[in-house]
Amino acid sequence: MRRTAALGCIAFFSAIILCGCRLIRIEKEPRKPLEYTIVKKEMTPKELQALIEEKKEKEFQLTYQIEGFLYLVKGYGQQVAGGCSIQVEEVSLSSESIYFKTKLMGPEKSEEGTGPSYPYIVIKTDFRKEPVEFA
Repeated sequence: MRRTAALGCIAFFSAIILCGCRLIRIEKEPRKPLEYTIVKKEMTPKELQALIEEKKEKEFQLTYQIEGFLYLVKGYGQQVAGGCSIQVEEVSLSSESIYFKTKLMGPEKSEEGTGPSYPYIVIKTDFRKEPVEFA
């Protein structure tokens, strides 16, 4: 009797596990490159520049919308030396999101500054309603 009950329980739970587990293949749609412009500090809207100044001590990312444009900002916080640069690796669009991927590049030996720096990048694109994913 015990053996039959144990085998029944094992069969029952095996059936639940096998029925509940299926291989689901999620295919991501190809992303389309999104046109953008890298914005110089002096061309950044004043309100956005004030937000950047508030947040520059630590790593941050933000979006800012004004006058039909969307600004994407990625800051890397305080760095020990100056001369850092930021490389834009991807600005693209899918049906679900805008993707913004950057990479902090260390200073060349000849470019190392004497004090700390606060590298960030601002890009400008046409306003879109999709959420932004930073990488």
